Amino acid sequence: MIGLQQIAGIVDQYDPKNITIGTIGSHSALEVMDGAKDEDMKTVCICQKGRDLPYRRFKRLADEIILLDKFSDVLNRENQERLRDLNCIMVAHRAFTAYLGYDNIENNFKVPVFGNRSLLRAEERTAARNQYYLLEKAGIRHPKIYRKPSDIDGPAMVKVQEAKRKLERAFFIVTSFEDYRKKSQQKIEQGLVSQQDLESAVIEEYVLGTYFNLNFFHSPLTGETEFLGIERRLQTNLHDFVSMPARQQLEMDIQTQNIEVGHTPASIRESLLEKVFEMGDKFTVAVRKEYPPGIIGPISLQSAVTTDLEFVVYDVSLRVPGNPIMATTSPYTKYYYGHTMGVGRRIAMEIKSAAAQRKLRDIVT
Repeated sequence: MIGLQQIAGIVDQYDPKNITIGTIGSHSALEVMDGAKDEDMKTVCICQKGRDLPYRRFKRLADEIILLDKFSDVLNRENQERLRDLNCIMVAHRAFTAYLGYDNIENNFKVPVFGNRSLLRAEERTAARNQYYLLEKAGIRHPKIYRKPSDIDGPAMVKVQEAKRKLERAFFIVTSFEDYRKKSQQKIEQGLVSQQDLESAVIEEYVLGTYFNLNFFHSPLTGETEFLGIERRLQTNLHDFVSMPARQQLEMDIQTQNIEVGHTPASIRESLLEKVFEMGDKFTVAVRKEYPPGIIGPISLQSAVTTDLEFVVYDVSLRVPGNPIMATTSPYTKYYYGHTMGVGRRIAMEIKSAAAQRKLRDIVT
C-alpha cells in the first residue's frame, strides 16, 4: 500500500502555483476539466488511442493530452514521472478505478490522487467493508440483501455486470425465485451475463420510490460536508420503453436493461433537506472511522424516497459520480456560493485553496 507519508513527500515537492489537474479521458473527464478551467487551473487528460476525439474537440478543456495505447499504460514509470513533472493531482472517477484496478491504484500509482484512494475499493459490493457495511455503520437504511436466490420473497433487483462490457450493468428485476431462474437463464442464453458473474451478483430488495442521486462534497479544509445537488440517470432500454402503454409493452416482450446513457436534473422538496444533510453528515463520520482519513471530495448516495418519505440508499459512489448536468442546474450550489456549479469546479476550488494554504497533503492520498 502506498502510504500517506510517501504521497505527502511527493506533493510537498510540487510547485503550489503551478498545479495541474489530471484525469483519465472517460466517464466524467469533461466535467472535471471544465471545473478546473472555471478556476483557471491547468489540466492534463490521459487518453486511449481511438477514444480521444471528444477531448480534442472541446479545445478549451485539456491543456495537454497524453495519448496511450491503453489507459493502464499510465502506470508505466515514464508516464508517472511525466505526471509528477506536471505537478499533477489525479482525480478519481469510475474509469480511473475500472481501467487501472484497485490493486494498482493502492500499490503502484505513485501520483497524488485527489480523494482517499484506499476508500475506492469499498464501492464494490464484494469488498469486506463495502458500501453496505459503511451505510450500516452510518445508520442509513439500504435495501434488504437476499443471500441466495431461493430467499427472494418479493420484488428484487439482481445487480450483475454485463458479460462482455464490464463497465455496463445488466441489472434486472424479478418477483420470485422462479422468476429469477427464468430471467437469469434467458440472459445467459442471450449472452448478456455469464454464469460466473451471476453467481457473484448481489440480489437486493427492490424499493419502490422516487429516485434521487444525492451528491455531496466533504472538504478536509473546512471540515464541512456540502450538499451539491441532485441528478437522475437516463437508462436504455428502460427509458423510454416504460413510457409506452402497458398493452404495447406486453405485446413486444422485450427484456429491459439498465445501461446508463445520460443524466437529467432534479430538485427535492425543501422539507426533506434536513434528512439529506443528516445522511451526508452521518456517512462522512462513519467513513472517517473506517477508512481514515475519510472522505476527501465528492460522493453520491443514490437513494429512493418511499411514500413514508424515508430515504433508502441503494448505491454509493465513492469518487466523482459523473453528473455533468448538475453544473448548470443545481440550485443548491448557488445557495452556498451565489452561482451554480458542478462537482468538477468544486474539486478545483478545493485544490486551489489547498495550494494557496500550503495544505495539498491534506487533500491527496
